[in-house]
Amino acid sequence: MDLTSLNTLLPASAGILFFIQSCYHLELYRNLYFHSRKEKKETDTPPLSVILVAKDAASDLQKNLPAILEQDYPNFEVIVIYDQSSDDDCEDVLKLLEDKYPHLHHSFIPDSARYISHKKLGITMGIKASHHEWLVFTEPNCCPSSNQWLRKMARNFTTGTDIVLGYSNYEKTKGWFNRKATFDTLLNSMRYLGRAIGGHPYMGCGRNLAYRKSLYYKHKGFTSHLNLQRGEDDLFINEVANGKNTQVEASPESIMRITALHYKKNWHEDKLNYHLTSRLYKGFSRYLMGFETCTRLLFLLSVIACLVYGILMQSWVVLGAGILLWNLRFIMQFIVFRKTSLALGERKFYTTLLLFDWMQPLWNFRLKLSQRFRRKDEFLRR
Repeated sequence: MDLTSLNTLLPASAGILFFIQSCYHLELYRNLYFHSRKEKKETDTPPLSVILVAKDAASDLQKNLPAILEQDYPNFEVIVIYDQSSDDDCEDVLKLLEDKYPHLHHSFIPDSARYISHKKLGITMGIKASHHEWLVFTEPNCCPSSNQWLRKMARNFTTGTDIVLGYSNYEKTKGWFNRKATFDTLLNSMRYLGRAIGGHPYMGCGRNLAYRKSLYYKHKGFTSHLNLQRGEDDLFINEVANGKNTQVEASPESIMRITALHYKKNWHEDKLNYHLTSRLYKGFSRYLMGFETCTRLLFLLSVIACLVYGILMQSWVVLGAGILLWNLRFIMQFIVFRKTSLALGERKFYTTLLLFDWMQPLWNFRLKLSQRFRRKDEFLRR
């Protein structure tokens, strides 16, 4: 290949990849920002049931459950199913809270339960114990950002709607790892919530999720993936959601804040579990998101190639094209991420955005490697 061909090929390749990246940012990633600012009419407040499954979560329940129980909502119950195989004081904490909050109820997963995911069993027990059609799900380590959480979720409980997807992310604390986890969660939310806003839902997150009880029974619960430990949220929503029966709630008052991670291993395990279940998603959304990651990495490499070639060969047109395309993409990315972060009350990503833009594809690659070296039975029910 002669130098004239490279003078054309390198900028052209970078330009094509820039166009693809622009489509993702302007047609997908910006959706969450505009939707979070969208005015919605307050509707009726149908009775609902909030369901949590807890394991080794006594301190989390003590800290976060009162904020759920004290929601400004006229008629709701809270059902906590705790795993009896754990060694903490869930039972004592729940009994104390029940004395103060009569709409709190609890039960337990017996230690004798075998050969089934305790998480899925706990959710099923909670659903069967519930008294209302609308079910709202969250987790013990989550705290609503306001006492309007249930009202904001419930305003989407309209005729024809069966599923409501909410937004959640980690509470802001100091430290590099918190920034990393927050950015990764924000990006993934911009992906799956952005697709749902566009009429193509493909997953949900059990930290902030609602659906009808009748939907659960209509699709026979988790029977299609009972062999897996996880999938109670993302796989179930992937199976039952469509563009007509799903809505997204992303107002600041509806956000769920996740307790800051104390152990990196927990975050890595959650990521690994979601990565495993994502292989079973129907539709092409999974491949669409993977294509974005690939084109992002290729774009960054193509820009570097333009810079190196332009300097070594003194081809200032190629060098200028690389610098221009990189700056245009960064400005576009910065605006989209900054506006979305501010709208959702997240931290401001400035210089870290440059670094995480490179690192996020590498995190995904590391997950793929980790999965290959794990035994398959670690992800199966037990």
